Amino acid sequence: MIEPPELVLPTPPADLPATVGELRAAGYRYQSVKAELRNNLLARMPSGEPRFPGVVGYDDTVLPEVERAILAGHDMVLLGERGQGKTRLIRSLVSLLDEWTPVIRGSELNEHPFHPVTPASRRAAAEQGDNLPVAWLHRSMRYGEKLATPDTGVGDLIGDVDPIRVAQGRTLGDPETIHFGLVPRTNRGIFAVNELPDLAERIQVSLLNVLEERDIQVRGYQLRLPLDILLVASANPEDYTNRGRIITPLKDRFGAEIRTHYPLDLEWEIELVRQEAQLVAEVPGHVLEVVARFARAVRESPSVDQRSGVSARFAIAAAETVAAAALRRASLLGERQPVARVGDTASVTSTLRGKVEFESGEEGRETEILAHLLRTATAETFRARLAGLDLSGFTNLVAEGDIIETGDLVGAEDLLRQVGTVPGLAKVLERLGLGDAPTAGQAAAGVEFALEGLHLTRRLSKALTEDGKTRYGGD
Repeated sequence: MIEPPELVLPTPPADLPATVGELRAAGYRYQSVKAELRNNLLARMPSGEPRFPGVVGYDDTVLPEVERAILAGHDMVLLGERGQGKTRLIRSLVSLLDEWTPVIRGSELNEHPFHPVTPASRRAAAEQGDNLPVAWLHRSMRYGEKLATPDTGVGDLIGDVDPIRVAQGRTLGDPETIHFGLVPRTNRGIFAVNELPDLAERIQVSLLNVLEERDIQVRGYQLRLPLDILLVASANPEDYTNRGRIITPLKDRFGAEIRTHYPLDLEWEIELVRQEAQLVAEVPGHVLEVVARFARAVRESPSVDQRSGVSARFAIAAAETVAAAALRRASLLGERQPVARVGDTASVTSTLRGKVEFESGEEGRETEILAHLLRTATAETFRARLAGLDLSGFTNLVAEGDIIETGDLVGAEDLLRQVGTVPGLAKVLERLGLGDAPTAGQAAAGVEFALEGLHLTRRLSKALTEDGKTRYGGD
């Protein structure tokens, strides 16, 4: 049996104050979470240090709006289609918190030693004074997140009466019978609600006090707990207006409504794939560019439902599938260094079809549409990468009726043996960034890309065999 990996929590430095008295003597001052985020953001701005690590393509559009919201101390809602990195952006806010923050040791709600809020903590603070024990909470433990699902209840978010505590002898009028929900347990931190419109409207009402009065109400208790929290939500604009909605009073309480988007530039799309894809084989830059252009073409196609969008996860999964195809070939043929080729992208059209929502009139043509868009993306990459090069050496290979055979299970050495010494191949490999001394797999990737590009620009014939191989030339 495989044991699951243990969660290793950071260990606070040994020299941090251990009591309220030591904390006060060290000159530590209380500041709210929003003030903490603001001050840390302001400190990073002049230094050039990354403020939102891992967020790609938003530098000039979304991030300035997020920064203004943080500086203003606003809770925010991010609106955008699926796969635009809303959750990644929200989670990156954690890096703006202090690395360690003091809390009352044993506190359920991470209460600040100078600002206890629950009856039990206030009582302990009054009794122990400067000897009140202090614990230190790492920033990674100050983030809470809930995916809004139709079965989410007020008890999940805010809290409810704990029957176990009642059974232990506490009365229903005792506030300590309350089992707190996710929001109050993220006190002194950041709480995110993903897909907020999917929350039932009566559940959204429970967040009104959190956003405005900064407190919570649990059932009939006369209990006011002033929370110190930044609340961030995400929503799909389509859900926002149709399938579900954010109730008007709740929308009014968010200080900032920020629209996200897919990468605007091809370079950002490629960088995002490089950052996120877990590649099991080498995928040359020109193949990644084909994948990125393909994702953008699908996203912009009139045959695709624009309201649904095409997630950035589509391009990431496509790159991973291409790498897997290369690894499979290498494993079957005994190649030591698997390298993806442009022909490996063909498998993407069938395996990733389910990630795309097509218009109703395109039923039955999904694979055909994706295959056409993939060919378009390959041709565009060919023109962008190899425009102006003399590729007559490749066309001359089949000028006398010869055939070059490649495909999913044609090895790199086999392909290179068929083409032999090709005039202009070195220039092709240089343009593709494959270096002065490419491996056999890299050279084969360059050869196959040149052949496919020549076919797509109608300078070379191509045929598919029954056993799945590709033949260039022959007529």
